[in-house]
Amino acid sequence: MTPDHGQLIYEGKAKRIYRCDLPDRVFIEFKNDATAFNALKRAELAGKGRINCQISASLFEMLQSKGVLTHYVGVAAENWMVAQSVDVIPLEVVVRNIATGSLCKQTPINHGMEIFPPLLDFYYKDDSLGDPLLTKARLRLLDLIEESQLKEIEKQATLINDLLRVFFDSLDLILVDFKLEFGFNDQGKLLLADEISPDTCRIWDKTNNHPQDRILDKDRFRKDLGEVVESYEEILKRVQGVTSKPRNYK
Repeated sequence: MTPDHGQLIYEGKAKRIYRCDLPDRVFIEFKNDATAFNALKRAELAGKGRINCQISASLFEMLQSKGVLTHYVGVAAENWMVAQSVDVIPLEVVVRNIATGSLCKQTPINHGMEIFPPLLDFYYKDDSLGDPLLTKARLRLLDLIEESQLKEIEKQATLINDLLRVFFDSLDLILVDFKLEFGFNDQGKLLLADEISPDTCRIWDKTNNHPQDRILDKDRFRKDLGEVVESYEEILKRVQGVTSKPRNYK
């Protein structure tokens, strides 16, 4: 079912954003499109949008119950979310608990090494530039946010990581790393935005030691491992097993 939405505001690789009946709300449609390597690799995976929407909704509700401020309001359909309208900061915050991916390609750090305290990396959100890694000095030079706002983002990212790691661990899942985005609502409050799903997280099955079979996230698509939707479904099944059904937007 498609909710009665307004005009299209923005379309990204995995989501479309539409105007809502209230000026401070938006509809977010989660698409079935899968992309990797800055959209050089593409596919359509039936059911992916529904799964990511439902996982994100459940995780946002869990985080909200712990006091984290997010843009999430509710779900309007299986693959449609309602959220506060936010001015998204063009900054991707990547939290790393275990070394893998680009960190191991760009440094001599070994794949699989546990990182403590977790590493926070900042990337400039711009596909045309390849989402470059930013130093703190470059971040200040770009003047994207104030120093106090950056400290708050670091604080929130660390808290969110702590909450998600404990939550996933209770499901026999390992949160390897993940990406967060933040924005300001019309009242100037800093909110967690975007989504939290296997598209934006690396998640391993704690009960499986096989280096490929344990992967339950987008790396299955990146590395041509197959069973992408089935792996996403496994995460959804475990999440739904310990959470209530996401609240509906009325």
